[in-house]
Order: sequence, then C-alpha cells, then structure tokens
Amino acid sequence: MIQEKKNKNIVAIVTMFFIFAMISFVTNLAAPFGTIWKNEYAGANTLGMMGNMMNFLAYLFMGIPAGNMLVKIGYKKTALIAMGVGFLGLFTQYSSSLFGANIEVFTVGEFAIKLNFIIYLLGAFICGFCVCMLNTVVNPMLNLLGGGGNKGNQLIQTGGALNSLSGTLTPLFVGALIGTVTSQTAMSDVSPLLFIAMGVFVSAFIIISFIAIPEPHLRKGNAEKEKYAHSPWHFRHTVLGVIGIFIYVGIEIGIPGTLNFYLADSSTKGAGLLVNGAAIGGAISAIYWLLMLVGRSASSAISGKISSRTQLIVVSATAICFVLIAIITPKEVTVSMPGYSVEEGFQMAQVPVSALFLVLCGLCTSVMWGGIFNLAVEGLGKYTAQASGIFMMMVVGGGVLPLVQQFISDSIGYMSSYWLIIALLAYILFYGLVGCKNVNKNIPVE
Repeated sequence: MIQEKKNKNIVAIVTMFFIFAMISFVTNLAAPFGTIWKNEYAGANTLGMMGNMMNFLAYLFMGIPAGNMLVKIGYKKTALIAMGVGFLGLFTQYSSSLFGANIEVFTVGEFAIKLNFIIYLLGAFICGFCVCMLNTVVNPMLNLLGGGGNKGNQLIQTGGALNSLSGTLTPLFVGALIGTVTSQTAMSDVSPLLFIAMGVFVSAFIIISFIAIPEPHLRKGNAEKEKYAHSPWHFRHTVLGVIGIFIYVGIEIGIPGTLNFYLADSSTKGAGLLVNGAAIGGAISAIYWLLMLVGRSASSAISGKISSRTQLIVVSATAICFVLIAIITPKEVTVSMPGYSVEEGFQMAQVPVSALFLVLCGLCTSVMWGGIFNLAVEGLGKYTAQASGIFMMMVVGGGVLPLVQQFISDSIGYMSSYWLIIALLAYILFYGLVGCKNVNKNIPVE
C-alpha cells in the first residue's frame, strides 16, 4: 500500500515537472516575438514588449479563479483545460500572420496600430490564461508532494530546472528563425515554432488525460465551502511574499527581455550589432535561461541542507552586484559570446561585456521563485491553496515591470533602465533578510 502510494507520487511529480517546462515554453515566446513587432513599429521597445505585457496581464484576471478551479474541479481537469486554452492562444498568435497586416484600427501617438498586431496581442493574452492555470497547479502540488519545507522547495527547484531548459531553447529557436530583423520580418517566419508548440499541447493533453494526479484540495460531492476565520492576507510574511512574487517575475523577464532588444538594436542606442542581431540576442538570452537551469539544478541538490532564506539572501545580493557592473561598464568593452543563425549556425560574436554580467544574473534569479514561494506559504496550512491563487495574480508583475523598464529604455537608454532592476532586487534582499519571518504564528492553520 505504501509502495503503491509512493509510485503514484512519483508519476504525479514527473507530470508536474513536465507542466513546469510547458509554462516556460509558452511564456518565453513573447519577448523574442517582440523583436518582430518592435521593428514593425519603428523600433519602439514599449510596443515590442506589449505581447509580454498581455501574457502576464492575464494572471491578474485568472489568478484567483484558477485557485478556485483547483478546489472545484481538481488539479487534473484544471491542467487539461489549460492545455486547450494554450492551443487556442497559440493558434490565435499564428492567425496574426494570415491577415490584417495593412488594416489600421487606431493610432497611439505617432503609431498606427494594425489589426494583425491586435490579433497577436489577443493570442498572447489567451496564452496567459493557460500558463496562469498551469502555474496554479504545479507550484502547490510540488510543495505538497515534497511535504513542504526544504523538501518541497527542492521539488519546486527541480521542476524549475526543466522550466529553465525549456526557456533556454525557446528564444534560441526564435532567434534562429528570425536571423536579422528587417522590414520584411513577420510572424509567418516563426510559424514552424508555433505549429510545434500547438503539437506539444495536444500531446500533453493526451498524456495527462491518462495520468492519475492526487487531488488534496478537491471539494467532493455536495460538501459546502469551508468558511475560515482568517485568510492569507492576515500573514505578514505572505503579504510581503506576494509583493516579492510581483517584483521577482518582473526581474526575471525584464533582464533578458531588455537585453534581447538591446542586442537586436543595430543603432548607436543599442549594442550596434549589424549582422544577425536578433539571432545573437536570442542565443545570448538563451544562455540566461540555461544558467537558470544550472542554478535551479544546483539549488535542488542543496535545498535539503541549505535553507530557502539563505539562498535568497545570497543570490539577491549577488545579482545586485552583477547588474551594477553591467550598468557602469562602457559598451565599447566587449567579450566573445555565442550566437546562432540558420545560415551560419553557431558562431562567436563580440558583444558588450554588460551582456555577460546580465546573463550571469540567471544563476541568481533561478532560485528566487521557489525560495519566495516556499517562504511565503510556510506555516499557512489550510490557507495554502487560497494563497496560491493570490500569488498567480501577482505574476502580472512580469508584464507590468518589463513594460515600465522598456518605457525607461525608450526615454533614457537600455542600460539606464537596469537601475529599476537594482531597486527591485533590493526588495528581494529585504524579504530574505527580514520580510520572510512569520510573525503571525498565533493564527490557527489546521
């Protein structure tokens, strides 16, 4: 009996790991796709990041409903619905390449917004609903299967490693398909990747349909919803953790997203790479996600012995140093880093050394999500599922804060926009040092 339960847990854990990879695959399409739309609108970084914004904006609307879905229909059905929604979102993004390219709908400032751009943004928004639901499933489930504490964080970090592997491949593939961004570059150039993504969702739907997943929060029969005297909002460390999640996702997306735009910009404002800028930017952004894979793998190995709090303090302080070096180093100081294009394959390219230090931040951001989530739900007990929905709402920070960063980069420059990242990292450091302590242990959670 015990062995059978253990085997079921292993299958459930592997399934959650697979879903973790799917989340990154869909999410990380937005930033490299943005280089296409940025060029469409005369190099406007803010408009180029709008797809990413719409993807994360969906979390604000779907966070709490997704948490309620876990209670009403369970983890499995929530994941299956998410797969169907994801397929629809990807198909909508593909549809943006089919029509509407010359149809102007309205104007924003000096730019005439076209129908195909609106269709793309709609597709990104729909995909956001998908990844929000998947995130709501996978994080509490892995924490639960690991028994909470350091072991729960260890499983989240291991799943995060696969998430990073998927994130590594996505911008690399998009950059390889785009090559050098020109006035002729369009969404049709990346349609093969969208077809692959839709195929992955169909396959995932079929696989998950046949897998048994534990349903600890499922309300069965006519059981009435339990009324609690408190909520996650009554726990200070949870509230500060919610803010931390909002800030962290903005950091995670903003660092490589802005770097991708910077390297793809061949003007004097950007890195000045005249050939295969998008491919090089995509490849170097892929290294960021690859280092997140390395960091999460390392964290999963040590999380049984080294606390989430200690890891969070170390990586946030280190990331501040890396970003500060990137800001103050002149772009004339260069280093060789790998790029990729369909025509020439892998090649070494001279890029500003700032790119290297920003990429190294991937080692630091890799453990922040699991660390913040683990610390923020510690001691919540029966309020954990409700808190998960709140956390998912705050993932909207991955859309809001990078958009703010792009507005800053449009105004005063790419590297100057990273001062925002330093300020955000300072909050994460504060949370690790002070904010994560549970000062509300008097609230009953059983």
